[in-house]
Amino acid sequence: MKSMYWIAFKSIAIKEITRFSRIWVQTLVPPAITMTLYFIIFGNLIGSRIGDMGGVSYMAYIVPGLIMMSVITNSYSNVASSFFSSKMQRNIEELMVAPVPHYVLIGGYVSGGVSRGLAVGCIVSFVSLFFVDLKLANFGVIIATVLFTSILFSLGGLINAVFAKTFDDISIIPTFILTPLTYLGGVFYSLSLLPEFWQDVSKLNPIVYMVNAFRYGFLGVSDVSIFTSFSVMIGLIVLLYAIVWHLISKGIGLRS
Repeated sequence: MKSMYWIAFKSIAIKEITRFSRIWVQTLVPPAITMTLYFIIFGNLIGSRIGDMGGVSYMAYIVPGLIMMSVITNSYSNVASSFFSSKMQRNIEELMVAPVPHYVLIGGYVSGGVSRGLAVGCIVSFVSLFFVDLKLANFGVIIATVLFTSILFSLGGLINAVFAKTFDDISIIPTFILTPLTYLGGVFYSLSLLPEFWQDVSKLNPIVYMVNAFRYGFLGVSDVSIFTSFSVMIGLIVLLYAIVWHLISKGIGLRS
């Protein structure tokens, strides 16, 4: 029985990875180009006037945040678009009636989002080497943070896809919620620059903890506790997984 579950998981995962890798010009190249523009504009042009931040150059300071931004966006969008497409094409109904647990279905789609997030993260990291010398203060923190973050936003994309009625609904959350939270998540600045009240408000933004944990892995500096950062990420993963499992088990948004 377990071997059957593994085959089902592997089949979904391979399908998801093949899906985005087959059109790599549309899925992997654009993030590299976008982040290169960020490096040039914010890093070289503006950063040279800002000076150091957190004891390092401004370019080095924003690179971890920009990598994390690309991981978040691509992990989310990959699962949201793929699952919604399966739902609209009625392919998801075949998976719903298959004799496999819901966690296999969830794990298969999430693995696709994580794979794309990690792939884009590696590409953006490679591009950043042309602009700054990346240092690794704690490699374990880097790996754990990027994995937890990509899993978290893959689950978020799955929730979005379950409730979406049209393809336009897929872009609402990234445009009006995800993008603002990312820009206000400490990617381009340190929370210490904000008044104390706005520092407290910023700490309500979960992306702050992911960006700072990732930055700590590279630079050894963070505006928030690393323990708190991982607690927030793990807690949100458990919460979103529970929501996804409930939605799929009840067939909410999946059954006509």
